[in-house]
Amino acid sequence: MTVKSDIEIAREAKMKPILEVGKKLGIPAEDLVPYGHTKAKVTLNYIDTLASKKNGKLILVTAINPTPAGEGKTTTTVGLGDGLNKIGKKAIVALREPSLGPCFGMKGGAAGGGYAQIVPMEDINLHFTGDFHAITAAHNLLSAMIDNHIYWGNDLGIDTRRVAWRRVMDMNDRALREIVCSLGGVANGYPREAGFDITVASEIMAILCLSTSIKDLERRINQIVIGYKKDKSPVYAKDIKAAGAMVVLLKDALQPNLVQTLENNPAFVHGGPFANIAHGCNSVMATQTALKLADYVVTEAGFGADLGAEKFFDIKCRKAGLTPAAAVIVATVRALKMHGGVAKEDLKKENVEALKKGCANLGRHLENMKKFGVPIAVAVNHFITDTDAEVDVIKAFCKEHGVEAFKCTHWAEGSKGTEALATHVAELAEKGSQFKPIYGDELPLFEKVRTIAREIYRADDIVADKSVRDQLKTWEAMGYGKFPICVAKTQYSFTTDPNLKGAPINHVVPIREVRLSAGAEFIVVICGEIMTMPGLPKVPSAEVIGLDAKGQIDGLF
Repeated sequence: MTVKSDIEIAREAKMKPILEVGKKLGIPAEDLVPYGHTKAKVTLNYIDTLASKKNGKLILVTAINPTPAGEGKTTTTVGLGDGLNKIGKKAIVALREPSLGPCFGMKGGAAGGGYAQIVPMEDINLHFTGDFHAITAAHNLLSAMIDNHIYWGNDLGIDTRRVAWRRVMDMNDRALREIVCSLGGVANGYPREAGFDITVASEIMAILCLSTSIKDLERRINQIVIGYKKDKSPVYAKDIKAAGAMVVLLKDALQPNLVQTLENNPAFVHGGPFANIAHGCNSVMATQTALKLADYVVTEAGFGADLGAEKFFDIKCRKAGLTPAAAVIVATVRALKMHGGVAKEDLKKENVEALKKGCANLGRHLENMKKFGVPIAVAVNHFITDTDAEVDVIKAFCKEHGVEAFKCTHWAEGSKGTEALATHVAELAEKGSQFKPIYGDELPLFEKVRTIAREIYRADDIVADKSVRDQLKTWEAMGYGKFPICVAKTQYSFTTDPNLKGAPINHVVPIREVRLSAGAEFIVVICGEIMTMPGLPKVPSAEVIGLDAKGQIDGLF
């Protein structure tokens, strides 16, 4: 049997005009700004009119710790959204936008897979509606204005050794992690150390995704701390007078993007903060808009539940006042066998014992998710090499934890493959949740990090240099003590060592660095060897991406 690639399936999609997709949701044509025939932005004026409408049920899709075997979280999110619509529910999918860096690096695309995709797949994976370009431009405008202010006399007294605002670009480029800028003589300014992060790690990305209006966006930009004076007092973006121009660049980007699934069901795709180095959730604007327009909204949080779900609950839901009604943890037989010690090349062979061992990773996530008071189901994203005996192991394991697991074949069958899961998730959502974040606002910053490490990573403790502890205390004194924590660490393990699979215990989480995101209103805690600017792999996906003889994009998958 010949298996079609994701891009081949996407090309065969019979897409509806985006105005028709919007009409299905009740959005008037004049409140959709089309970007071609198959994608559009929803105007902020229309979103304002929805404020009094009742919210639908919010369903989070998360996963076990990712492995090279693949989990298919986005694919399952789309499949569940389609499945809910198939059983007669009014459902919308809400996802992040893919970053060009991973698309040309390891992933090759991030719009779902098989017959559970969002389309137009090529556009979504590439320039889409220009949101990331706008975020990059706004971020770097502030960078330019900081150095320009210093060049023209530095009236604010910025200590050039303590400029905290780096530059960004939406590409993996390790050569730019640490740079020296303003070289070349007097005309080019004062040389200083600087660096680049990837756009999805930008505080502007996080701010855009957490803002609830243009006014809120400008407020948050104004309170960004761009650096410090020699007396260590902060300098804000408002002092540089950059916010107005930055908001002008971002005004269209704040509008959520509407597209569709292969089954012509509506999907919002908006914002894209990384989950291992940022908070990993699509925009509050898109989620809140979807909740006003549908009975069920299916959204995802990046990477495994230890990163994505924790940040979704403790940052996004806390800051936006959202109450998730249910959650789905995605697992695959292949990935759990890897957590049980099986090498990637041996995953096609049935190995029940390794699978049982690997289920410890799933079990840890189940226990963690219950701490947030949200009812859970498990989606076993099915691969053709999975045996019935292996799927039954996962089902039995979940039953022991009081959770139902469902074999899901949405990759091959679309919504038909998630009907049972959709029916169960709808029932869970209707029962309601007892949602609560895992720590309170008043807890000291260091203790918030310790709570996450102990409760979610199951670490014995955290360790940090005195300089890190002192920095957190300084921020508390400045009024930032109520901020939530955004942990940046490897996605591949509960620990900071990506090679420790399964459910390790008796480990310690080292805090390497802390960063204040005063505009996004959280504290970034960098643990282990995590990079805020990824590099390309030895053989990047970019090597196989190109145009075919018909002028069609090939290599995205």
